[in-house]
Amino acid sequence: MAGMTGNITSLQSQVCIELPPNVHSQGIIGLEKDGPGMNYSFPILEMQMILIFSITQAFHLILKNFEIPKFTSEILTGIVLGPSFIGAYNVFEKHIFPRDNQAIIVVLGEIGYELFLFLVGVRMDLELIRRTGRKVMITGILCVLVPFVTSMVVQNHLMIPVFQLTKDQISKLPYLTTSYCMTSSPVIVLLLQDLNLLNSEIGRLAVSASSISELFGTICIWFSSVLYRMGKVKPVAETLLVFGAVIGSMLAFLFIFRPILFWVIRQTPHNKPVKKNYVNAIIVLMLFVIILSHYYGHSFHFLVFVLGLSVPAGQPLGSTLEELLHVFISQVLLPIYVTAYAMKANFRLVDFNDPATVITAILIVFIFLLKIIGSMVAPLYCKMPLNDAFVLALILSSRGIVQLSVYTRFKDDQTASESIHALSLASIVVTATLVPIIVNRLYDPAKKYRVYERRDIMHLKPNAELKILACIHRSGNIPAVINLLDAACPSKENPIDIYVLHLIELIGRSSPVFISHQMQKKSISNGYSDNVILYFNNFVRENLGAVTLNIFTAISPPKYMQEDVCTLAMDKHTSLIVLPFHRKWAIDGSIESDDNATRTLNRNVLERAPCSVGILVDRGHLGLSTSVVASAQSFSVAVIFFGGEDDREALTFAKRMASDSGINLTVIRLVAVTNDFTTGGEWDKILDTELLKEFTHSQAGEGFVIFLEELVKDGPQTALLLRSIVDEYDLIIVGRRFQAECPQTAGLSEWSDFPELGTIGDLLASTDLNCKTSILVIKHQLQNT
Repeated sequence: MAGMTGNITSLQSQVCIELPPNVHSQGIIGLEKDGPGMNYSFPILEMQMILIFSITQAFHLILKNFEIPKFTSEILTGIVLGPSFIGAYNVFEKHIFPRDNQAIIVVLGEIGYELFLFLVGVRMDLELIRRTGRKVMITGILCVLVPFVTSMVVQNHLMIPVFQLTKDQISKLPYLTTSYCMTSSPVIVLLLQDLNLLNSEIGRLAVSASSISELFGTICIWFSSVLYRMGKVKPVAETLLVFGAVIGSMLAFLFIFRPILFWVIRQTPHNKPVKKNYVNAIIVLMLFVIILSHYYGHSFHFLVFVLGLSVPAGQPLGSTLEELLHVFISQVLLPIYVTAYAMKANFRLVDFNDPATVITAILIVFIFLLKIIGSMVAPLYCKMPLNDAFVLALILSSRGIVQLSVYTRFKDDQTASESIHALSLASIVVTATLVPIIVNRLYDPAKKYRVYERRDIMHLKPNAELKILACIHRSGNIPAVINLLDAACPSKENPIDIYVLHLIELIGRSSPVFISHQMQKKSISNGYSDNVILYFNNFVRENLGAVTLNIFTAISPPKYMQEDVCTLAMDKHTSLIVLPFHRKWAIDGSIESDDNATRTLNRNVLERAPCSVGILVDRGHLGLSTSVVASAQSFSVAVIFFGGEDDREALTFAKRMASDSGINLTVIRLVAVTNDFTTGGEWDKILDTELLKEFTHSQAGEGFVIFLEELVKDGPQTALLLRSIVDEYDLIIVGRRFQAECPQTAGLSEWSDFPELGTIGDLLASTDLNCKTSILVIKHQLQNT
C-alpha cells in the first residue's frame, strides 16, 4: 500500500508472492518451462547489479567531464530505473525488478549503509571536536541553528495560516524542516574528496564545522523522529525505555568499550597489525548492534555510528578496519544502496496542487539560502574573504547520502508523502550537482601560493638565515636529507632554519591531521616520527648555534599532501623545499622500489610551490647512516651549469658549500659551440655571466673550488661528457630547466622518463648510469608578475 497525503488518492493493491523464493535455477532442464533462469532470485539479483553498475558508469563517464561527483550518477541511475521512467513499464517491473525480488537488493544496500555508518564513526576523530576553535564552533552551530529557528518561525506564523493543511500534515512538517536543516560530516568529507580540497584551508574548516553540525543535527533528527514514531504507537513509559536503552548503550560504548580498545592498541607493537581475534570481536559486536537496529527499528541506527565513533581513529586499529571494509562498502554496497533508495522516488506523483508539496518546495529553497547565510556569519566576522566564506557556506549546505537515507525513512513511515519525497530527492540531486561545479569555479586552493615577493636563495641578503623545508616520507629518507643540510655548511655567520615535515598516509581517519611537535609533546604518528625527531635533534646538537629546528607531522591522503607542503612553506617563508625522489635504489645499484604517490606529490609541489624546490635523488653516497660531510674524507660536489634562473639558483645554493674546507666544489659550465640559445635571451646571458664573475671573485684564492668550461655541440656529446665524470663526485647539483631548449641538450628531452627532474636531472638519474652519485635538481621559484 502506498500512502499519499493531500489531493493524491490513496492506492491499494495486493500482490501474491511465493515464499521462500527460489534462489537457483534448475539449469538446462528447466529452461523450456521457466525461461533462462529469470524466475530465480539469485540470477535476478546479479542482473540488477550489472544494470545498476553499467548505467552508473555510463552516467559518470559523461558527468565527470563537468566535475560532477559519482554520487549524482548513482542517484540518476535510481531515478531512471525507478517508476519515474523505465520502472513504470510492466515488462521491466515483471522481469528486471519484480516486486518479490526488490526487497533483496534493498536489504543488500541497507547492509552497506549500516557498515558505512560504522566506518564513518571509525574515521571520525573525537579529538578534532575538542580542538575546534571558536570560529569553527560558531560556524557549525549557526549552520544548523539559523535555518532551523528561522524556518520554524516562518512556517508557523506565515506558511501554515496561508496554506490549507490538515492536522496530520501540520504535525509532520517540523520533522521535515529539521531534516532539511541538518549538515552531515560524511557528506561533506566525501564532497571534499571529490573536489580534492580535503587538505585545503577551506576543507579543514568545512570538516571541523560539519563535525559540530553533525552532533547537533543528528541528535535533533534522531530524537524528533523517535519521538514522532514512538509517540504515535507507544505509551510514554515505553518511549522513555527506548531512550534509556539507546543512551545507555552510547555511554557504554564511549566509556567502557573505547578504553578497552585503547588497551588493545597498547598491546599492539609499533608497526604491527592488530591481532585478528580483536578485529573479529569488534566486527561481531558491530553485527550485533546492526541486528538490534533492525529488530527495534531504525532509531538504533545511531548506535552503529556511535560504536564506530568509540573506535580510536587512525593506526593501528582504525586503519585495519578501514582496509577491511572500505573498498567493498564504497565501491559495491553503497552504490547499490543509493540507487535502490533513489528508485523509491516517483516524480510522476509530484503534485503542486497539494499545499504540503508547495510548502516543502518553499522550505527547501528557503532553508538552503538560510544555511548559506548562517554559515557565512562567523567567517566574515573573522575577516575571511567574501569569496572563501561563500564557498565554505556552499560546501556546508550540500546534501548527500545521509539526507537520502533520512528522506526515505520519512517516506517509509509516511512522515513524507510520495510527492514530498520525490521533491526532497530532487533537492539532493540539484545540490550534489551544482555545488561542486560552483566551488570549482570560485575557489582555487593554489591561488594562495602565488606570492609576489622573492622567496629563493639567490636573493637572500648576505649572511641571512636560510629557511629550508625538508620533507620526509620514511626513515630511509632521513640520512640523505641530513647530509644535504650538513653540506649546506650551517654556521653562526650563515645559519639555517630547518622545518621538517614528516608525511604519513591517512588511513582510518576521515579528516587530515597536522601536528606541531613544538606545541605537542606526545606524537600521534605511526612511530616513524619519533625517529625523525631523534635524528634531527642530534643534527642540531652537532651544529649548536648554527641550526634551528621545527618538526611537524602531516597525516593526510597522498593526493592531498601538496597542500600541507606548500601551506607550511608559505607560512614559514621558506626559500627552498627539499623533496625525496620517488625511486629507491638498492646497494647493488638496482631499483628497489618506485612510489608513484611520492612522484605525484613531487610534481604537484613543483606546479604550485611558493618558493624554490629541490628534488633529492639519493643513489648511495648521501644515504649513509653517518655524516659523509663531517667525516675526515673529502666530499666532492659538482654543479652542472648551462644558464638560466634554475641553474643560477643551483649555483647559489652550491656557493654555501664552498665555505666548508671539507667539500671540494667543481663548477662545470657547458658552452655551446654555436653559442646560439633558442630560449632565455640576452638578459639571461648577462645574469649568468655576472653571477659567475661574482662567484669567481668571492672564491678567489680558495683551492677547493674548481671552475671548468667545456665546449659541446649537441645533446649526445653532453651525455657522453656527463657519463664520463659522474663517478668522480658524491653529489651533482643541476637546475631543472624544464622545457628550456639549447644546443647543449638538443635531442635529450625525447628520451626523458622523469620530466620533473628536467633533461639533465633525468639523464643523471637514469638506470643506464650504474653509479652511486646523488643528484639534487633545483627549480627556481615561479615568480608572478
